[in-house]
Amino acid sequence: MKIKQLAFMWISISLVMANSADARITIDTRGSDTLMIVAQVWAEEYHSYNPKVAVSVSGGGSGVGIAALINGTVNIANASRKMKPKEIEMAARQGFQPEEYVVGQDALTIYVHKKNPITSLSLSQLAEINGEEGSIVKWSQLGITVPGCKGQEILRISRQSSSGTYYHYRRTILGKSQDFKLGSFDMHGSKDVVTLVEKTPCAIGYSGLAYATADVKLVCISETEESPCIFPSIETANDRSYPISRPLYMYTRGKPAGEIKKYIDWVRSDAGQCLLLKSGYAPLREVTCE
Repeated sequence: MKIKQLAFMWISISLVMANSADARITIDTRGSDTLMIVAQVWAEEYHSYNPKVAVSVSGGGSGVGIAALINGTVNIANASRKMKPKEIEMAARQGFQPEEYVVGQDALTIYVHKKNPITSLSLSQLAEINGEEGSIVKWSQLGITVPGCKGQEILRISRQSSSGTYYHYRRTILGKSQDFKLGSFDMHGSKDVVTLVEKTPCAIGYSGLAYATADVKLVCISETEESPCIFPSIETANDRSYPISRPLYMYTRGKPAGEIKKYIDWVRSDAGQCLLLKSGYAPLREVTCE
């Protein structure tokens, strides 16, 4: 029997209740680092809500989670981007059609050091900073001087290519035809980006809004240099007025049933969405929370 078939059988078996009274079901989830904060909260709270179910959570990036779903080693892929056509084709070759669920909204936030005097950037300026064809390499080219930044050279903090945040930022800022400049610091996780920006006066980075801290500065973003800038927030992510807002997803192997469906329904319910909101993300709809 093929290894992938054995892996899928293992997942199926893990979702069947054993005869013993203390047996529990495990739902395996993997993927987006953007979603890690709330995914861990969901897992903990859901076990209190439904003690017979344990939800395991691991990161690695949206691409890693989607690959694990295709290979049959997880039940749910958490993603901060849509599945690519080639990934859907790979899933079809494994005999299933991925089912997509939007579980929240996020403002993909631009972070700089808290002493950086920059107040706003346009999408075209971000492209000039990040793109391989871009000409902006120093903060002084933007008319500012950053305290503590020797030479005023911009240090770009990015994510690894398996990250859905990396993919969404690249497509939104650079389009399909341009790649990032070489020489960025590519971090494993969303939190790592913010931590490095916090410690580095010359730095600029991007990460989810839920990772914002008082020790970094969030930049206001405009569609063009002439249009008003929009500050990243739960409200502007929800109404999609923030230029780099995005949906957050869960994917399953076909239409989910049983405990997997119950879990996703709970995540999308007011209870799950209130936990999302309290964790720093924008919910699917307006919710009233205690």
